[in-house]
Amino acid sequence: MNMSFALLSGDAGATGGLGISYIISIILVISVFYILCIAPQAKKQKKRQEMLKNMKVGDVVVTTSDFYGVLVDITDEDVIVRFGSEEKGCLIAMKKSAIAEVEKVEKTAE
Repeated sequence: MNMSFALLSGDAGATGGLGISYIISIILVISVFYILCIAPQAKKQKKRQEMLKNMKVGDVVVTTSDFYGVLVDITDEDVIVRFGSEEKGCLIAMKKSAIAEVEKVEKTAE
């Protein structure tokens, strides 16, 4: 009977120590998950918002459908993009979120 009491009391002391190490390991896993997954995604989203904010008329853009065009007009939420040449091209209005990349056009003095 004394032996079973000793085993029970030994188990109770061991679980108290496991509780703290369990909490620390959970905090460690959450921290690693944040560093590897959430932080880079937030950084990428911030960079994308900055790119969309800095677009200017005349910039060459690539849409999410991989079409190249030139920005003709920009509003708060929409853009108008010209696809094709100036004479035979077409103008299409689309959401800013449909822009995947912006290529700045360098203006050269002639």
